Amino acid sequence: MSTLTLHYHPLSSYCQKVLIAIDILGVEVDKRLLDLGNPAEREAFLALWPTGKMPLLVDQGRPIPETSIIIEYLQRHHARREHTLIPHDQDAALNVRLWDRLFDLYVMTPMQALTADLLKPESERDARSTARAREGLMTAYAMIDRQLEGRTWVASDAFSMADCAAAPSLFYAVTYVPLSPQHPHLSAYFERLMDHPSVATTIDQARPYFRIYPGRAGLSRRFYDPASA
Repeated sequence: MSTLTLHYHPLSSYCQKVLIAIDILGVEVDKRLLDLGNPAEREAFLALWPTGKMPLLVDQGRPIPETSIIIEYLQRHHARREHTLIPHDQDAALNVRLWDRLFDLYVMTPMQALTADLLKPESERDARSTARAREGLMTAYAMIDRQLEGRTWVASDAFSMADCAAAPSLFYAVTYVPLSPQHPHLSAYFERLMDHPSVATTIDQARPYFRIYPGRAGLSRRFYDPASA
């Protein structure tokens, strides 16, 4: 049995970011499905990590929080030697960390704001906030599209931690703000991400839960068919 335990849920975009990395790094992890709606599970999880945020990696009793830290920790201490998501060159590594951060802040965050708004009663939804979130995604799309010109992956010659962040954040973001012909490089990149074996595996694991995703109306039928849910 692995000494590593990941507390996670396959529908969570941040959990997906780490699941993609685990698959690429070839790390053996004991995955424990987390149900924060269960009072006992929630209490036990809060005892491990008081913020209550997932995913959480635990290595022999030591909690390792925050997705980017989890991925870097796994690469440093548990990954197969030839498998990397953060380059060894310091300047190249800095660029990967930058784009990882940009996806978390400027794609993941507004996407989650739009999801959170859908979870509110209709009378409490905030049209101004959702409009700002949509505008933020459009700004991010343009920035990413410029970065991708002449590139296969967003921050490095090889698939990196930044792409781990990009895949789930874009997967859910486009359900609210679809990609347009104005962003040809980003659109092509999105398809490369979806075709990547580790990304495809992670999406497949989440597929049974798409029926409870608040933005499921925007999911492509190749990922979710309401008629068969």
